[in-house]
Amino acid sequence: MMRYILYFCLPFFFMSCKATHVNLEKVNGVSYVASKEGIADKHVEPLLNLNANYAAIMPFGFVKGLNSSEVYYNSKKQWYGETLEVAKQYIEQLQQKQIKIMLKPQIWVWRGEFTGNIEMDSEADWKAFETSYSKFILDYAQLAQDNNIDIFCIGTELEMFINQRPEYWFSLINNIKAVYNGKLIYAANWDEFRRTPFWKELDFIGIDAYFPVSISKTPSVEDCKQGWEKHKEIIKTVSKNNNRSVLFTEYGYRSVDFSGKEPWKSYKSMNQVNLEAQTNTTQALFEMFWDEPWFSGGFLWKWHHNHEHVGGEEDSQFTPQNKPAEHIVREVYFNN
Repeated sequence: MMRYILYFCLPFFFMSCKATHVNLEKVNGVSYVASKEGIADKHVEPLLNLNANYAAIMPFGFVKGLNSSEVYYNSKKQWYGETLEVAKQYIEQLQQKQIKIMLKPQIWVWRGEFTGNIEMDSEADWKAFETSYSKFILDYAQLAQDNNIDIFCIGTELEMFINQRPEYWFSLINNIKAVYNGKLIYAANWDEFRRTPFWKELDFIGIDAYFPVSISKTPSVEDCKQGWEKHKEIIKTVSKNNNRSVLFTEYGYRSVDFSGKEPWKSYKSMNQVNLEAQTNTTQALFEMFWDEPWFSGGFLWKWHHNHEHVGGEEDSQFTPQNKPAEHIVREVYFNN
C-alpha cells in the first residue's frame, strides 16, 4: 500500500516544489570587485575560507550623464577587471574552485549619479539608448552562456528606465532568453522592487537590500531586527504574489556610526569607524532572512581580491574583510 501512496503523492510533491520555486542551495555569495589585474588561486583562497559558494562578477558600462543615450563598455580606458576578456578570466578562475557565478553587468553614470534616475529627453534618444543597452547586455548574456554561468542579472537599479519603457524590458528579457538558458534576475533597489513589472518573467526577485533598519549610532541586533519587520513583510508578500524566491543581489553595511540608518550611502565624509555597528546590522540581517524558505540567499557587498591588504579595523567602508563582521559572515556561510 505504501508503494501506491508514494506513487500517487510524488507528482504532487514535485508540482509543489515547482510552484513555490524551492531553491535547495542557499546562495552564500560575495560581490567580487573588479581590479586592475587578473586573479589567481591566492586571491580565491579567502573566498573558500569564507565558505562562499557564489561570486557576483560585475563588469561595467558607462554613460556620460543621466540623459546620455550611449553605453560605453569593453574599452581600454576601463579597469582591467571591468572588460569582457577579464570578466571571463575571473569567471574561469573562480569556477575552477567550484565557486558559481552571477554575472552582473551594470551601468555607471559619470560623477556617480544614481542610475535609477536615467531618463532620456526624446523618443529618438530612448530608442538609441535601448539599442545601446541591448548590445551591452546581450554581449554579456552571450558570455554567460558560453561560460555556463548559473545566474545572469539583466540590470541594476534602473527604475526610471523600466517605468518609462516597460515594453522594451519584456522584449529584452525574451531576447536574452534566446541567447542564454540559465537563471535570470534583475537587481532592484530596496525602494523599487515592489513596482518592478516583470518578476514573473525571471527566476528570482532580486533586491539590493539597503533598507533603513535603525536610527541608532550603534544599533543592537534586536534594534535592527525590529527595524526589519515591516520591510520583511512586504518582501515576503511580493515573493508570494509573484511565486518567486527572493535573492539579495547586494547586501551589506559600512563599519560606521549609524550604519543601519541609510545603508546605501557611501560618502567618504562618513568615516567614523564603528565595527560593532557593522557587526550587529549584519547579524540581524542573517537572523531575519537566511532560514526563510522563500529566501534564496545573497551577495555580500563587497569583496576585494587582495584580501590581506583591504578592510581592517581602521576601515570605514562596506567590506567586512579583516573585521569582526567577517567572522559573522563565515559562521553563517558555513552553517547554510
